[in-house]
This record gives sequence, C-alpha cells and structure tokens, in this order.
Amino acid sequence: MSVPISRRGVLVAGAGVAAGVTVPAATAQARTNSGSSVKFVVNAETLDGGEQVVALTLDTSRLGPIDPNGLDEKTFSVHVKATNPIAGSTGGEYDVDRPVTRAWVDRRGRVVLELLHGEGQIGASTLGYIPDKGRNVRLNLVFTITQNTPLGRRHGKPLIIEKFEQGDLVNPEVDAFSYHGSEATLKYRLFKPGRGKRPLIVWLHGGGEGALLPDNYYDNETTLRANRGALGFATREAQQIFGGAYVVAPQSTSAWLQDGPRFAPLIRQIVKEVADRYDVDRDRIYVAGCSNGGYMSLKMTTVYPDVFAASVPICSVVEGNPPMIPDSELTAIRTPTWLVASLDDDTVDPQANTIHAHDLIPHSKATLYEHVIWNGYQFPGHWSWIYVARNDPSSRGTHIWQWMARQRS
Repeated sequence: MSVPISRRGVLVAGAGVAAGVTVPAATAQARTNSGSSVKFVVNAETLDGGEQVVALTLDTSRLGPIDPNGLDEKTFSVHVKATNPIAGSTGGEYDVDRPVTRAWVDRRGRVVLELLHGEGQIGASTLGYIPDKGRNVRLNLVFTITQNTPLGRRHGKPLIIEKFEQGDLVNPEVDAFSYHGSEATLKYRLFKPGRGKRPLIVWLHGGGEGALLPDNYYDNETTLRANRGALGFATREAQQIFGGAYVVAPQSTSAWLQDGPRFAPLIRQIVKEVADRYDVDRDRIYVAGCSNGGYMSLKMTTVYPDVFAASVPICSVVEGNPPMIPDSELTAIRTPTWLVASLDDDTVDPQANTIHAHDLIPHSKATLYEHVIWNGYQFPGHWSWIYVARNDPSSRGTHIWQWMARQRS
C-alpha cells in the first residue's frame, strides 16, 4: 500500500539550484526510497497564438525502470509563476496551477508530465505583452513540482524524489534556428536546410517582436515564439514545396515602421551575408512579413526592385501622413506580390492599406478573409499571418507557398 507523500522542488530564479525540502516522515520513509535531485526540462510549442509550455520532462532515467502502471495525472502537481523581465513594467504575469493531463514514461525512462494547453489557455504562455511598450518579452518562468504519491519502480521500493531542478526551455522548432549577429547591426535567426543550392525566405516580424534597447532587451527570439510566421516556412511541408529553403528572421532594434529607410539596407546586408556564406539561389530570394513586417516587405521591394523573386505582405501598412509608402512607389513595384489581410482587422485598416496597395501594385494578388479562424478558434482580425503560416491562401487552385516557390527574379 502506497503512502501519500508530498515533495516540492523549485528552481530559484538566478540561483541555478533547487530549493531545499524537508525530510519525509519516518513511517513513509520506511516504505519508500528517497531519490536525489531530478532535473527537468520545460517543453514548449509555438501555437498559432504564440508559444506555450506543453509538458515537463523529468530525467528519471538513472533511477531505474519506472513502472508506468502506477503513474497517472494525479501522481504529480505542477505550479508556475511567471514574472516580467523588464524592470518597472508589467504584462503577462501569472501565478497558477498547471493541470497535468497525462503522465507517462518515454523510451529513455523519463517521466513526461503533459500540461493542459491550447489557444487562449491562461498560464501556459512563455511570452508576456507589455502594453505601454508595445512589445512581447520572454517571461521568467519558475515551476514547482509536487509529488503526491510515491513513484513505482519495476525493481526496488517506490520512490520519493528529494528535489526537482528546473532546466532549459526546449522548443525543437525554435531551436532549429541558429543565432547570428550581423555586420548590419541587426541580430537574426537562421534555419538551414540540406546541402545544395537553395532558395532564401526572409521573414520580417510584427511590431510586438522588436527589441527594447533602452531596457537592454534584445533577445532575438520572440519573432520565433510569438507566432508561426517564420516557423511555418521551416516545416517539413514548406521545405518540400520549396525544395529546401533557408529561412532568415532578423529582429528590428525598434519597429520597422519607425525607420524603414534606415532598416532596408541593414536587412539587405543580412541577405547578402547569408547568400555569401551559404549556397543560396539568388534568383529565388523571397520576402514576407506581417503588420510592421508587412510594410517592411513592401518597402524592401521598392528600395531593391531586383533582389526579391516574390513578396508576401500580410496586414501591411502603407497609409500615413505622409504615407508610409507613397502611391507612386506602389505603382512602380515590379516584384510579384501577394497581399493577405482579414476584413475584421481593427488594428490596420484593410481597405486603406491592403486593398489600396492591391489596387495600385501591378499584377498583384490579394486574399481577403472575413475573420481569422483556425481549428475552430477565432483570433483577433489582425492576426491574418496565421493563414500564411499554414499555407492557406490560394488563387485558382495554387496555394501561396507553391506560388512563391515558382517565382524567379
């Protein structure tokens, strides 16, 4: 008969070690073995609405074979506290229990605790939005694991884990992009395909994913964690369509809209660096972006008309006083262009921006949605980049990724 035991372990932020715990009661100790510290990694996935923590993986492999029959969603409880890393700012903080939906043992003998997650799930996000700064930032997450009952083993007595030590945040899709500084003074992330001459896709993020230089925050990660814009092009499906493609995601030091003419040559320098360093097909360089990045993708084709084989501006901005991109520049664009927006976008007026640009850019395509809905969940109307990240827009039976892949400069 097992005896209920509660064990709590937490990584103290900045300390790098687990907090101490009390010794179990003698009666419980007589019926169980006490294990030493167990490390765990935080598993995350970037959903359409942003990155969420979906599981914790406990490195129990060295403790001997775990009996999966005695393991269920009640064996452990999980709590998480998220704090904003920017001093004096608030946005996205939470302090909640994370329900365990499944507990199982993987092939390496590690206990995996799957956590309740999904679009709109409170307390699952790795990012917090700071309204007064207009930026997403990666939250400081501190997990507390409570062991409610001893962990059965195939050989030996049931086990009580003494401590839990928090490790890295692991997101295989994000981690597939390598970090790079640049002579252009912009940081960027790069996905590299297999060998051989490959096309290059440039993804330009929205305003919420720029850096906060006054706060010394330039993480060069949020563009991959806030949405699937860049990640979509690195999926197996997209890579098959493009025949393998490099995907580069620069991060603005502020917002593209604030200083587009200055950023354009910096982005161009990153494209040159990647093309010079790797076997890039210079006839197949594409640019796509959302919101601020939608504006910047259009701007790049006005400044560098011969560089890009195609442009995909999503919920882009062209209006302003004066216009961000004048009508004379729009009518002069010769790069094949496919614009995407949702008609219920209440952040960037689709009529004054996307539809207006489509009317002026020669031979351009446009896909307009009524709402942004994916897998039954309705997102804000501004988030039409979700459709491009899923290769949904189509024209005469050709989807947007296939159309891009066919273009040559």
